[in-house]
Amino acid sequence: MRKNITKLQLKPYQIIYQAHTPAGKGFDIALIALILASVLVIMLDSVAGISEQYKDLLFTVEWIFTLLFTVEYILRIFCLHRPILYIASFYGLIDFLSILPSYISLFIPGSHYLQIIRILRVLRIFRVLKLVRFINQANLLINALKASRLKITIFLFTISTLLVIFGSTMYLIEGPENGFTNIPVSIYWAVVTLTTVGFGDITPKTELGRAVSAVVMIIGYAIIAVPTGIFTAGLSQEMKRQNNRFDKRACPKYRKLGHSTEANYCRICGAELPSTPLNKPS
Repeated sequence: MRKNITKLQLKPYQIIYQAHTPAGKGFDIALIALILASVLVIMLDSVAGISEQYKDLLFTVEWIFTLLFTVEYILRIFCLHRPILYIASFYGLIDFLSILPSYISLFIPGSHYLQIIRILRVLRIFRVLKLVRFINQANLLINALKASRLKITIFLFTISTLLVIFGSTMYLIEGPENGFTNIPVSIYWAVVTLTTVGFGDITPKTELGRAVSAVVMIIGYAIIAVPTGIFTAGLSQEMKRQNNRFDKRACPKYRKLGHSTEANYCRICGAELPSTPLNKPS
């Protein structure tokens, strides 16, 4: 990409997109600090007492952040040979959406609170700090969820069916006079009770209704472990699959492990791997 950009574009490109350089890393760290500061200002602005006392200051600071991020967004587009690739990318869309609410707020009051989406921009910290290994672990969890998706879907369908049944039953037992004004409201009560949240805004008044409520709460405690067990089993299988990708052959030169089962040569020094596993290095 650098071969296709001009000298005028090269310097901002190196600073903005090359996190491995001192200038690039400093830029990204400063950017993340600005993002966190802007999110803090947005949260403070939502507090009535602070907003009333420092309304003008918060408004000014918010627009300073917006202008800085706007300039940064324009520079990101300017220093690329094919800017459409950045504009249509995940980070490009997040960067654009992070500044858009400020300009919308000029026409729709209150929409500037949507600037909180800026917090997603700190995901760049994985690139700055080179935390690729954490991304690999996140992929492990995602793969485990994908492997368990059918079981989880069946579980959720079963729970949804139970919620409709219990909600309808309580509507018939309690009725509108006890707060169960309709079946959707009764299903809401069933969700709150089955998940053991217990808001208490709707409670049964009859003896039969309380008995049903007790059954729902007991079932709620009984099923808590089900999705956990499903995910744990899927995670265990995924970890086993990941471990099976590597064998126990050690490099004869440096005694390094972790080679792929299909590998014939060491991933570190290139030495030929033995056909059988060596003793584990001390």
